[in-house]
Amino acid sequence: MIYLLLACVILATGFAYAVRGRSSQAFGPSMYRGDRAQSAIALTFDDGPSESTPALLELLKQHDVRATFFMCGKNVERLPEIARAVVEAGHEIGNHTDTHPRFDFCSRAFIYDELARTQVKIANATSVTPKLFRASYGVRWFGLRSAQAQLNLTGVMWTLMGHDWKWPAERVAKFLIERTRGGDVICLHDGREMQIAPDIRSTVDALRTVIPVLQRKGLRFQTVSALAGLDRKP
Repeated sequence: MIYLLLACVILATGFAYAVRGRSSQAFGPSMYRGDRAQSAIALTFDDGPSESTPALLELLKQHDVRATFFMCGKNVERLPEIARAVVEAGHEIGNHTDTHPRFDFCSRAFIYDELARTQVKIANATSVTPKLFRASYGVRWFGLRSAQAQLNLTGVMWTLMGHDWKWPAERVAKFLIERTRGGDVICLHDGREMQIAPDIRSTVDALRTVIPVLQRKGLRFQTVSALAGLDRKP
């Protein structure tokens, strides 16, 4: 009985890592960081676009930083002009599902539809078809591999999660300044799931401190594709 219980625990732990582990490839090709030998890092933002995104864009422009924005289709549909502004500012766009669901226990058809609808909405609004995908809540599931393959999407997780939706700016800034290393992919948010006009002051205020400090440390900001060399692949 003890061995059976131990086996069940091991299997459950392994499956949980397959679903949410940063380096897991179980449900499709994915990356979570670049080469540690390089001095580049990638800022990423989830859940947008939102009415609060322009303030973030202005801050990134001030510091000449390019980032990757993982957008939700419903938010793009609601705010196409802001989605276009992200592209026009030189940033990269990724797919973050249409309605921000958790994929665990969802059907293959549901998963494909969430990704496919978002591809269309982003392309219609920005004339850009994403090559990157980030699962909402970082949850991958059966059917995602085939959906990514059909839509030519590479999965992206993160090295550091900024917890900017719940931490004050000072704590977010301290965490990122202390932890960030070359090759890291940092996950922050320019939206709050499907909220209208979300308060992202903690994100923007933290970055006012973080960006210049990391730049003085010699770290360069790149898009995810540049960091991982994905833009050099045929």
